[in-house]
Amino acid sequence: MSVWNLVTCRPGNGGPGSFVGVADTDGRVWRDPVLARYPDVGALMRDWAELEPMLRGLQPAEGEPLDSVQILAPLSAPSKLVCAGANYRDHLQEMGIAEMPADFEPYFFLLPATTIIGPGGTVTIPEDPGARVDWEAELGVVIGSRAHHVPVERALEMVAGYTIVNDISARGLHARPNPLAPPFAYDWLSSKGRDTFTPIGPGVTPSWFVPDPQSLSIRLWRNGVLEQDGNTGDMIFGVAQLVSAASALMTLEPGDVLATGTPAGVGVAKGAALQVGDEVRIEIAPLGVLRNHVRRADSAPAASAPAVAGHGLEQR
Repeated sequence: MSVWNLVTCRPGNGGPGSFVGVADTDGRVWRDPVLARYPDVGALMRDWAELEPMLRGLQPAEGEPLDSVQILAPLSAPSKLVCAGANYRDHLQEMGIAEMPADFEPYFFLLPATTIIGPGGTVTIPEDPGARVDWEAELGVVIGSRAHHVPVERALEMVAGYTIVNDISARGLHARPNPLAPPFAYDWLSSKGRDTFTPIGPGVTPSWFVPDPQSLSIRLWRNGVLEQDGNTGDMIFGVAQLVSAASALMTLEPGDVLATGTPAGVGVAKGAALQVGDEVRIEIAPLGVLRNHVRRADSAPAASAPAVAGHGLEQR
């Protein structure tokens, strides 16, 4: 069975409007009349229960082939962008945490949808080098059914598909220099909630193409140098546990995105940070490749030219 992604795209000639297409892992995109009526994958997710049976039998090549489209963020405005922190043991170790408490539970924080950009979009970093902007390659989980207090054994039934997330983090802005009190010592929003700090894409790979989300290779390159080389099997809490735990805190809705944490290899552990002109490339097979460039916040628009079909969707 050939793997394909649901992608949000617009005409490559700069024409108005966006629509949902179907892309294979070589970057070829087709337009299906049933899906093209949706402006983005997020809108499609609201009808996921109705569409899923039909999509399971979808043959992308039976649609209209598109020679040139621009690939946008698949979900630009989810109602919730939920991030799990401290979810890989090797990442905890590189951050100086030798042991986990026996009663450690999943840890979550929320980010605004304005952090999201798509494949080919530009990550804009502060001018101050003390911000020490870092990369974090993560598996993203896209919710397809309303979930509230879902038990672990049923949690994967709530998942429509998977995507790639880069949880960009300004390490130097995380700790407040003069906190009012200990609860205010860290500022997650200032360090992670800035515009362009959450690249997502290239599309959403339906869950039936990922029978085991705990067996996926996750790798990140900066300027062609491999920085992160992990596997989702090393998560402390697996996807089902995270979905269940998050649904106990808040109702998850179709189109919500849950980022599942990052493996070892982040910049702060190596004394490195993102620099102007860097290219960051993340690959999670079979989800595809997410590629973004880095610019100063005062020298580039929030989202530069999106990926064009054939440049950013492909596997390597």
